[in-house]
Amino acid sequence: MKDFGKVAVLMGGFSSERDISLASGAAVLAALQKKGIDAHAFDPKERPLYHLVDDGFQCAFNILHGAYGEDGTVQGALQALGIPYTGCGVAASALGMDKFRSRLVWAGVGLPCVPFTLLNEHSDFAAVEAEFGLPLFVKPSAEGSSVGVEKIKQPGQLAEAYQRLKHFQGEILVEKAIMGGEYTCGILGERVLPSIRIQPTTEFYDFEAKYQRDDTVYLCPSDLNAAEEKNIQQLTLQAYRALGGRGCGRVDFLRDEEGRFYILEVNTLPGMTSHSLVPKAAREIGLSFEDLCVEILNHATLG
Repeated sequence: MKDFGKVAVLMGGFSSERDISLASGAAVLAALQKKGIDAHAFDPKERPLYHLVDDGFQCAFNILHGAYGEDGTVQGALQALGIPYTGCGVAASALGMDKFRSRLVWAGVGLPCVPFTLLNEHSDFAAVEAEFGLPLFVKPSAEGSSVGVEKIKQPGQLAEAYQRLKHFQGEILVEKAIMGGEYTCGILGERVLPSIRIQPTTEFYDFEAKYQRDDTVYLCPSDLNAAEEKNIQQLTLQAYRALGGRGCGRVDFLRDEEGRFYILEVNTLPGMTSHSLVPKAAREIGLSFEDLCVEILNHATLG
Protein backbone atom coordinates (compact mmCIF):
# COMPACT_ATOMS: atom_id res chain seq x y z
CA MET A 1 0.00 0.00 0.00
CA LYS A 2 1.23 3.47 -0.86
CA ASP A 3 2.25 5.94 1.79
CA PHE A 4 -0.48 8.50 1.17
CA GLY A 5 0.64 10.83 3.95
CA LYS A 6 -2.05 12.87 5.69
CA VAL A 7 -5.37 12.38 3.87
CA ALA A 8 -8.39 14.70 4.02
CA VAL A 9 -11.76 13.02 3.51
CA LEU A 10 -13.78 15.88 1.99
CA MET A 11 -17.41 15.50 3.08
CA GLY A 12 -20.52 17.55 3.73
CA GLY A 13 -20.26 20.71 1.68
CA PHE A 14 -23.01 23.04 0.55
CA SER A 15 -25.28 21.08 -1.82
CA SER A 16 -28.73 19.52 -1.45
CA GLU A 17 -26.88 16.20 -1.04
CA ARG A 18 -24.97 17.29 2.06
CA ASP A 19 -26.46 14.63 4.34
CA ILE A 20 -25.65 11.85 1.86
CA SER A 21 -22.11 13.17 1.57
CA LEU A 22 -21.69 13.14 5.34
CA ALA A 23 -22.86 9.54 5.47
CA SER A 24 -20.53 8.51 2.65
CA GLY A 25 -17.66 10.42 4.21
CA ALA A 26 -18.09 8.81 7.60
CA ALA A 27 -17.97 5.35 6.03
CA VAL A 28 -14.89 6.17 3.94
CA LEU A 29 -13.10 7.77 6.91
CA ALA A 30 -13.66 4.70 9.08
CA ALA A 31 -12.50 2.39 6.27
CA LEU A 32 -9.28 4.31 5.61
CA GLN A 33 -8.45 4.56 9.30
CA LYS A 34 -9.05 0.82 9.68
CA LYS A 35 -6.43 0.26 6.97
CA GLY A 36 -3.94 2.35 8.93
CA ILE A 37 -4.15 5.48 6.77
CA ASP A 38 -3.75 8.86 8.47
CA ALA A 39 -7.18 10.10 7.37
CA HIS A 40 -9.20 12.99 8.82
CA ALA A 41 -12.62 14.48 8.12
CA PHE A 42 -12.73 17.89 6.43
CA ASP A 43 -15.97 19.76 5.73
CA PRO A 44 -15.57 22.78 3.39
CA LYS A 45 -18.74 24.27 4.82
CA GLU A 46 -17.02 24.59 8.17
CA ARG A 47 -13.46 25.44 7.07
CA PRO A 48 -12.07 27.07 3.90
CA LEU A 49 -10.25 24.73 1.55
CA TYR A 50 -6.94 26.58 1.89
CA HIS A 51 -6.74 25.20 5.43
CA LEU A 52 -5.86 21.89 3.79
CA VAL A 53 -2.43 23.36 3.05
CA ASP A 54 -2.15 24.97 6.49
CA ASP A 55 -2.91 21.63 8.13
CA GLY A 56 -0.38 19.69 6.08
CA PHE A 57 -2.74 17.48 4.09
CA GLN A 58 -1.00 15.67 1.23
CA CYS A 59 -3.99 14.06 -0.49
CA ALA A 60 -7.79 14.41 -0.62
CA PHE A 61 -10.42 11.70 -0.84
CA ASN A 62 -13.28 13.69 -2.33
CA ILE A 63 -16.74 12.45 -1.39
CA LEU A 64 -18.54 15.80 -1.69
CA HIS A 65 -21.74 15.01 -3.58
CA GLY A 66 -23.63 17.51 -5.71
CA ALA A 67 -22.88 21.11 -6.61
CA TYR A 68 -19.48 22.51 -5.61
CA GLY A 69 -18.02 19.08 -4.79
CA GLU A 70 -18.93 17.10 -7.88
CA ASP A 71 -19.15 19.71 -10.64
CA GLY A 72 -15.50 20.65 -11.11
CA THR A 73 -15.42 23.52 -8.61
CA VAL A 74 -13.55 21.81 -5.76
CA GLN A 75 -11.44 19.91 -8.29
CA GLY A 76 -10.11 23.18 -9.68
CA ALA A 77 -9.45 24.50 -6.20
CA LEU A 78 -7.51 21.39 -5.21
CA GLN A 79 -5.42 21.64 -8.37
CA ALA A 80 -4.63 25.28 -7.57
CA LEU A 81 -3.61 24.23 -4.04
CA GLY A 82 -1.43 21.43 -5.42
CA ILE A 83 -3.25 18.65 -3.56
CA PRO A 84 -3.85 15.35 -5.42
CA TYR A 85 -7.46 14.19 -5.21
CA THR A 86 -9.64 11.22 -6.04
CA GLY A 87 -12.22 11.16 -8.80
CA CYS A 88 -12.42 12.94 -12.12
CA GLY A 89 -10.71 16.16 -13.15
CA VAL A 90 -12.33 19.54 -13.70
CA ALA A 91 -13.78 19.03 -17.20
CA ALA A 92 -15.08 15.49 -16.68
CA SER A 93 -16.62 16.44 -13.34
CA ALA A 94 -18.41 19.44 -14.85
CA LEU A 95 -19.75 17.39 -17.76
CA GLY A 96 -20.74 14.46 -15.58
CA MET A 97 -22.75 16.66 -13.24
CA ASP A 98 -24.64 18.18 -16.19
CA LYS A 99 -27.08 15.63 -17.61
CA PHE A 100 -27.87 17.85 -20.59
CA ARG A 101 -24.32 18.48 -21.77
CA SER A 102 -23.07 14.99 -21.03
CA ARG A 103 -25.77 13.66 -23.36
CA LEU A 104 -24.65 16.06 -26.06
CA VAL A 105 -21.18 14.51 -25.82
CA TRP A 106 -22.52 10.95 -25.91
CA ALA A 107 -24.79 11.69 -28.84
CA GLY A 108 -21.83 13.25 -30.64
CA VAL A 109 -19.85 10.00 -30.45
CA GLY A 110 -22.83 7.84 -31.36
CA LEU A 111 -23.77 6.43 -27.96
CA PRO A 112 -27.46 5.71 -27.16
CA CYS A 113 -29.01 8.18 -24.70
CA VAL A 114 -32.46 8.44 -23.15
CA PRO A 115 -34.57 10.70 -25.44
CA PHE A 116 -35.13 14.10 -23.83
CA THR A 117 -35.95 17.76 -24.36
CA LEU A 118 -35.47 20.93 -22.33
CA LEU A 119 -38.15 22.99 -20.63
CA ASN A 120 -38.33 26.73 -20.04
CA GLU A 121 -40.97 29.31 -19.16
CA HIS A 122 -42.11 29.49 -22.78
CA SER A 123 -42.45 25.73 -23.37
CA ASP A 124 -45.71 24.32 -24.71
CA PHE A 125 -46.10 21.83 -21.87
CA ALA A 126 -49.15 20.14 -23.36
CA ALA A 127 -47.31 19.61 -26.65
CA VAL A 128 -44.34 18.07 -24.80
CA GLU A 129 -46.67 15.70 -22.96
CA ALA A 130 -48.23 14.69 -26.28
CA GLU A 131 -44.85 14.22 -27.99
CA PHE A 132 -43.24 12.07 -25.27
CA GLY A 133 -46.38 10.33 -24.11
CA LEU A 134 -47.37 9.61 -20.53
CA PRO A 135 -45.90 8.69 -18.22
CA LEU A 136 -42.73 10.75 -18.62
CA PHE A 137 -40.07 11.99 -16.25
CA VAL A 138 -38.96 15.53 -15.45
CA LYS A 139 -35.80 16.42 -13.53
CA PRO A 140 -33.15 19.07 -12.92
CA SER A 141 -30.08 18.67 -15.11
CA ALA A 142 -27.48 19.29 -12.41
CA GLU A 143 -28.77 17.62 -9.26
CA GLY A 144 -27.83 14.13 -8.07
CA SER A 145 -29.33 11.39 -5.88
CA SER A 146 -32.64 11.73 -7.77
CA VAL A 147 -33.24 15.10 -6.11
CA GLY A 148 -36.17 16.77 -7.87
CA VAL A 149 -37.09 13.84 -10.14
CA GLU A 150 -40.85 13.58 -10.75
CA LYS A 151 -42.96 11.12 -12.72
CA ILE A 152 -45.72 12.79 -14.73
CA LYS A 153 -48.73 10.52 -15.18
CA GLN A 154 -51.63 12.85 -15.93
CA PRO A 155 -52.08 15.58 -18.59
CA GLY A 156 -51.42 19.05 -17.22
CA GLN A 157 -49.01 17.97 -14.48
CA LEU A 158 -45.85 18.90 -16.39
CA ALA A 159 -46.41 22.67 -16.17
CA GLU A 160 -46.96 22.42 -12.42
CA ALA A 161 -43.83 20.29 -11.99
CA TYR A 162 -41.73 22.81 -13.91
CA GLN A 163 -42.70 25.58 -11.49
CA ARG A 164 -41.58 23.40 -8.58
CA LEU A 165 -38.27 22.41 -10.17
CA LYS A 166 -37.07 25.55 -11.95
CA HIS A 167 -35.09 26.77 -8.91
CA PHE A 168 -32.87 23.67 -8.93
CA GLN A 169 -29.38 23.50 -10.47
CA GLY A 170 -29.17 23.41 -14.27
CA GLU A 171 -31.74 23.14 -17.03
CA ILE A 172 -34.97 21.18 -16.55
CA LEU A 173 -35.15 17.98 -18.61
CA VAL A 174 -38.11 15.98 -19.79
CA GLU A 175 -37.32 12.33 -20.51
CA LYS A 176 -39.13 9.57 -22.29
CA ALA A 177 -40.18 6.82 -19.86
CA ILE A 178 -38.21 3.65 -20.68
CA MET A 179 -39.60 0.98 -18.44
CA GLY A 180 -37.79 -2.26 -19.31
CA GLY A 181 -35.49 -2.10 -16.31
CA GLU A 182 -32.83 0.05 -14.65
CA TYR A 183 -29.20 -1.04 -14.51
CA THR A 184 -25.91 0.42 -13.38
CA CYS A 185 -22.24 -0.39 -13.91
CA GLY A 186 -19.41 0.84 -11.73
CA ILE A 187 -15.93 1.51 -13.07
CA LEU A 188 -12.65 1.38 -11.16
CA GLY A 189 -9.68 2.54 -13.18
CA GLU A 190 -9.85 0.53 -16.40
CA ARG A 191 -11.99 -2.21 -14.83
CA VAL A 192 -15.76 -2.27 -15.29
CA LEU A 193 -17.52 -3.85 -12.33
CA PRO A 194 -20.40 -6.34 -12.70
CA SER A 195 -23.73 -4.78 -13.62
CA ILE A 196 -26.50 -4.37 -11.06
CA ARG A 197 -30.23 -4.63 -11.81
CA ILE A 198 -32.19 -2.21 -9.64
CA GLN A 199 -35.76 -3.16 -8.71
CA PRO A 200 -37.45 -0.57 -6.47
CA THR A 201 -40.78 -1.25 -4.81
CA THR A 202 -41.66 2.40 -5.33
CA GLU A 203 -42.82 3.65 -8.74
CA PHE A 204 -39.24 4.39 -9.79
CA TYR A 205 -35.76 4.56 -8.28
CA ASP A 206 -36.27 7.84 -6.41
CA PHE A 207 -34.53 9.39 -3.40
CA GLU A 208 -36.67 7.36 -1.02
CA ALA A 209 -35.82 4.07 -2.73
CA LYS A 210 -32.12 4.96 -2.76
CA TYR A 211 -31.63 6.09 0.81
CA GLN A 212 -34.68 5.61 3.00
CA ARG A 213 -36.01 2.12 2.24
CA ASP A 214 -34.63 -1.36 2.79
CA ASP A 215 -36.90 -3.15 0.30
CA THR A 216 -35.22 -2.03 -2.95
CA VAL A 217 -33.82 -5.15 -4.64
CA TYR A 218 -30.31 -5.07 -6.11
CA LEU A 219 -29.40 -8.04 -8.29
CA CYS A 220 -25.63 -8.50 -8.59
CA PRO A 221 -24.84 -10.43 -10.66
CA SER A 222 -27.75 -8.96 -12.60
CA ASP A 223 -30.21 -10.85 -14.80
CA LEU A 224 -28.23 -10.21 -18.01
CA ASN A 225 -26.78 -13.00 -20.11
CA ALA A 226 -23.10 -13.00 -21.11
CA ALA A 227 -23.64 -11.08 -24.36
CA GLU A 228 -25.81 -8.44 -22.68
CA GLU A 229 -23.28 -8.06 -19.86
CA LYS A 230 -20.49 -7.53 -22.37
CA ASN A 231 -22.61 -4.92 -24.16
CA ILE A 232 -23.41 -2.89 -21.03
CA GLN A 233 -19.81 -3.02 -19.86
CA GLN A 234 -18.55 -1.77 -23.23
CA LEU A 235 -21.09 1.08 -23.16
CA THR A 236 -19.98 1.93 -19.62
CA LEU A 237 -16.35 2.24 -20.63
CA GLN A 238 -17.20 4.22 -23.78
CA ALA A 239 -19.48 6.63 -21.92
CA TYR A 240 -16.98 7.25 -19.13
CA ARG A 241 -14.06 7.74 -21.50
CA ALA A 242 -16.05 10.09 -23.72
CA LEU A 243 -16.35 12.52 -20.80
CA GLY A 244 -12.68 12.09 -19.83
CA GLY A 245 -13.55 10.13 -16.68
CA ARG A 246 -10.89 8.56 -14.48
CA GLY A 247 -10.66 6.67 -11.20
CA CYS A 248 -13.95 5.44 -9.79
CA GLY A 249 -17.34 6.23 -11.34
CA ARG A 250 -20.68 4.76 -12.27
CA VAL A 251 -22.85 4.81 -15.39
CA ASP A 252 -26.62 4.33 -15.12
CA PHE A 253 -28.79 2.79 -17.84
CA LEU A 254 -32.42 2.23 -18.74
CA ARG A 255 -33.43 -0.77 -20.83
CA ASP A 256 -36.44 -0.90 -23.12
CA GLU A 257 -38.79 -3.82 -23.69
CA GLU A 258 -36.73 -4.95 -26.72
CA GLY A 259 -33.57 -5.20 -24.61
CA ARG A 260 -31.81 -2.04 -25.87
CA PHE A 261 -29.73 -0.05 -23.37
CA TYR A 262 -29.88 3.75 -23.10
CA ILE A 263 -27.39 5.78 -21.09
CA LEU A 264 -29.23 7.71 -18.39
CA GLU A 265 -26.40 9.52 -16.62
CA VAL A 266 -22.90 9.20 -15.18
CA ASN A 267 -21.90 9.62 -11.55
CA THR A 268 -18.30 10.73 -11.20
CA LEU A 269 -18.41 10.53 -7.37
CA PRO A 270 -20.55 7.48 -6.54
CA GLY A 271 -22.04 7.20 -3.08
CA MET A 272 -20.24 5.17 -0.45
CA THR A 273 -23.02 4.38 2.02
CA SER A 274 -24.52 1.03 3.02
CA HIS A 275 -27.08 1.47 0.21
CA SER A 276 -24.52 2.44 -2.43
CA LEU A 277 -24.03 0.54 -5.64
CA VAL A 278 -20.30 0.57 -6.39
CA PRO A 279 -19.47 -1.12 -3.05
CA LYS A 280 -22.08 -3.79 -3.83
CA ALA A 281 -20.49 -4.53 -7.21
CA ALA A 282 -16.98 -4.44 -5.73
CA ARG A 283 -17.95 -7.12 -3.21
CA GLU A 284 -19.00 -9.33 -6.13
CA ILE A 285 -15.38 -9.40 -7.34
CA GLY A 286 -14.02 -9.97 -3.84
CA LEU A 287 -13.13 -6.37 -2.97
CA SER A 288 -14.10 -5.37 0.56
CA PHE A 289 -15.33 -1.87 1.34
CA GLU A 290 -12.03 -1.02 3.02
CA ASP A 291 -9.98 -2.29 0.08
CA LEU A 292 -12.26 -0.44 -2.35
CA CYS A 293 -11.59 2.83 -0.52
CA VAL A 294 -7.85 2.24 -0.67
CA GLU A 295 -8.05 1.39 -4.37
CA ILE A 296 -9.95 4.61 -5.04
CA LEU A 297 -7.28 6.51 -3.11
CA ASN A 298 -4.63 4.78 -5.24
CA HIS A 299 -6.06 6.63 -8.25
CA ALA A 300 -5.71 10.07 -6.66
CA THR A 301 -3.87 12.45 -8.95
CA LEU A 302 -3.32 16.14 -9.60
CA GLY A 303 -4.81 17.65 -12.75
